Parts: sequence; structure tokens; C-alpha cells
Amino acid sequence: MSALFSPFTLKDVTLRNRIAVPPMCQYSATDGFVNDWHQVHYAQIARGGAGLVIVEATAVSPEGRITPGCTGLWSDEHTAGMAQIAASIKAAGAVPGIQIAHAGRKASANRPWEGDDHIAASDARGWETIAPSAIAFGANLPQVPRAMTRDDIARVQQDFVAAAQRALAAGFQWLELHFAHGYLAQSFFNVDANRRDDEYGGSLAGRSRFLLETLAAVRKVWPQELPLTARFGVIEYDGRDEETLAASVALVKQMRAGGLDMLNVSVGFSTPQANIPWGAGFLAPVAERVRREAELPVASSWGIDAPHIAERVVANGQMDLVMVGRAHLANPHYPYQAAKQLELKDPSWVLPAPYAHWLERYRVQE
Repeated sequence: MSALFSPFTLKDVTLRNRIAVPPMCQYSATDGFVNDWHQVHYAQIARGGAGLVIVEATAVSPEGRITPGCTGLWSDEHTAGMAQIAASIKAAGAVPGIQIAHAGRKASANRPWEGDDHIAASDARGWETIAPSAIAFGANLPQVPRAMTRDDIARVQQDFVAAAQRALAAGFQWLELHFAHGYLAQSFFNVDANRRDDEYGGSLAGRSRFLLETLAAVRKVWPQELPLTARFGVIEYDGRDEETLAASVALVKQMRAGGLDMLNVSVGFSTPQANIPWGAGFLAPVAERVRREAELPVASSWGIDAPHIAERVVANGQMDLVMVGRAHLANPHYPYQAAKQLELKDPSWVLPAPYAHWLERYRVQE
């Protein structure tokens, strides 16, 4: 039996296999509202056979968007469109998930294919960015953010709560908090981005406070029977890897105690100077360590698209789920391709019947 194609149960939710589609920003929304592009995109990927499909980073407030094209859940009006997406994912046999996020100092940017840089101050499309401290990310994102007040912190945390409630109302069964990739929550944790001298900075406990409080606030409104997860950058590759990883594991243990059900292990991306060792499955040993030491189920991505690697990391107990992103963009029927490469008997079963019938019939006639 393939480990990759075995079911996975978390809380009261069971995935048909260990293949998950991670949040991948489409930057195609208007004022946070999804449109036909999103409806077709997510339904198509879900029909391909993945066990879990997580909708892209969805802003909890207008200021929390990465770009003007990001999706949002900051108003009740956004819920109807998202409900259609959740329903289409579920109808295709996958579990519908969504990631809610605040971009912090990386917000107010142009779409990647239009510069991937901060929108000019003279451009009316842009907005003020906020962060733990008034420190710019740098490189192509030079805008200095406004340091958040305690009132700002409380407001953003309530925005996460409200977005989680709307995600539940829309029919999503899996919630991921975006605590990674140099966005707001990751910036609170990072020692270079957070220079605060109050209870939200300084020590590990201070730098962890925003993440733990936000998790606790969302946990109160997200049903106990449904998975509450987070994507978190546990390592930066900035020359302080062991120190950062040890601190991250300590935080993840607290997250688990606070009601987190799974961690999506990623890189921090808090500095443009990071020296990331890109390669096939390079985060697998890191994910395995977090899984072992924090005693929490984990998922991860980055370089595990090859079916034999995806199978190996699950079979070896390094990850419980594999997040396969770009391979799904190249081929929405990635699970079918993976099943064939792993030489599973009758790989057509991972496809919708109208596809599987014809592919199986053609295969038999060959």
C-alpha cells in the first residue's frame, strides 16, 4: 500500500490521501472578491484527486493584503464567493481549506509579474503598512512600516477571529493561520524584524506572544472537531539556524498546548539575505525534527513534487502530509500522474469517473 495514497484523519476530518494543495496566491481578485478565475481554478485542482485543497492567503483586512489582487474575508460580503469555492472543492471529493493572513510590512506590493515591489507612495493603489517595528524588509520592499500600537495588535487579532468565523460560515473545514514568510506574525517572531521593548518583543516569550494570542483567539471560535493549523517559518537560513529552530520548536510546543492541530513547516523568509539551500526535499529533515520534538503532525512543501520523494517522506515518517503546489499548476491531475509513477494498481481511481472511465478503457485497449 502506498503511504502517499493512504487516508489521513485529523480531528473529525479525513483526507482521501496525503496529497495537499498548499495556498498559492493567484493575485486575481478585486477588492478581495473572488471571481470566475478562482471558481474554475479551485474546482479544477480539487477534481484532480488531492485530499486537501487550501485556498490562497486570504487577507483579514484590506491593509493585510500582499497586493491589490489578493483575496479577502474582511467583510460578510466576501463570504458568498468563498462559499461557492468551498462547495466545489468538497463536491470534487477533497477537503476545503483556507489560509487567513496579514502581510505586515510586505503588504502594498505590486503583483509578482508587475514588479513584485512596493507600490510607489504616489500611487493611489497603495496603502500604509504596519509591522511590530518600523523596520523595512529591504531589497525590493523598501517601505518603512508604521510600528503597531497595542490597539493595532488587538484590532488585527480580532480581524483574524472575524475572518475565521466567515471561513466557517463559508463551509471550509480546515483553517490555516499564515504565520510564515516574513508576513506579520513571522515578523513578530523574528529577532531582526521585531525590536519592540514592550510585552510583544525582546525575549522569546515576548516575540511569541502575538502568535500565541492570535491562535488562542481563533481557537475560541473555530470548532474543536475541525483542524486548526498554521504555516510557520521555523528556520531562516540566516546563519543562526540552530538557535532559530530550537526557539521555533519551543513555540510550536506552546501552540500545540494552545490548540494547534498541525504545523505546515516552512522557511521564515524574513530577510532578503537568507542563503536557502534549495533542493529536492530540503525541508524534510527539518519537518521531521519539528514533528518529533513538538509531538505534532506536520506538513511541508518545497521540492517534494516528485512522486517518489513525496512517497518517501510520508513513508519515512518525516511528514504526515505533502504540500504539492507548482506541480498542480502544471498538471491539475498530479495525483493521477503520481499514482502511475508509483505503479499503483489502476491509477485511474484517483480521477473523476468521467475521466477515469475513458483513460482506463484506453489503457486496456493498448
